[in-house]
Amino acid sequence: MSDKDKVFSGSIPDIYDDYLVPLIFESYAKDMAQRVARVGPNAVLETAAGSGVVTRALAPLLKDEARYVVTDLNPPMLDRAAKQQPDDTQIEWQQADAMSLPFDDETFDIMCCQFGMMFLPDKAAGYTEAFRMLREGGQFIFNVWDKIENNEFAQNVTATATRFFPDDPPIFLERTPHGYHDIASIKSELQSAGFSGVEVHTITEQSHAENARIPAIAYCQGTPLRNELLDRDASCLDKITNAAAVDIEQVFGSGAVTGKIQGFVIVASK
Repeated sequence: MSDKDKVFSGSIPDIYDDYLVPLIFESYAKDMAQRVARVGPNAVLETAAGSGVVTRALAPLLKDEARYVVTDLNPPMLDRAAKQQPDDTQIEWQQADAMSLPFDDETFDIMCCQFGMMFLPDKAAGYTEAFRMLREGGQFIFNVWDKIENNEFAQNVTATATRFFPDDPPIFLERTPHGYHDIASIKSELQSAGFSGVEVHTITEQSHAENARIPAIAYCQGTPLRNELLDRDASCLDKITNAAAVDIEQVFGSGAVTGKIQGFVIVASK
């Protein structure tokens, strides 16, 4: 994984939240929020919160006295999340690294993380920290994307970008968000961290957009793929975004477009 795979700065947080969140994240966030709320936790830690889509879904479902700590590695993403969240004194916002969390042992009943584990350079450390954070009987609920072939818009945008740079393909999407989907390995890593029970649920959804340009902007400009493209050619961003929109339209049709997305929800119990 490149160091720049974790860089969500500049205009990326706003484009990410405006375009990518409704495109692929909202339905999974609702699912995550419902799974957490059903447990009835007194204390929840969210890591890699991004622009706050899970936070917005989960906060209204928690009991009034519950503690809810929301963290992310990237201050610009956390700032965007806090600005988008309705006033809620229940939420504590804190910049934090999921591989080295600044909280005492056994502080939380639930730890949740939506599509963030893929970005950790040391996933074993992330799982060990999750285990440390949880009280006995607590749960770590997180999700990861399936391989890129089961996530159609991401695959199409990657193919477009590769056409522009065949000798040095910008494969951020395939490498990082869609590069951590070996469930057997994930289960093994969780068990090595101490978790005793691991459940895996495959969630298949449809990604909807009013036109092909929306997913093109979402992926090309609202993710660290943008960094890869600009590193190769500082003037290419609009050109590749436009080409991706044309390619998506050729595959999925003009007007509103729909593409498959698929991920896994993992529930690990302490």
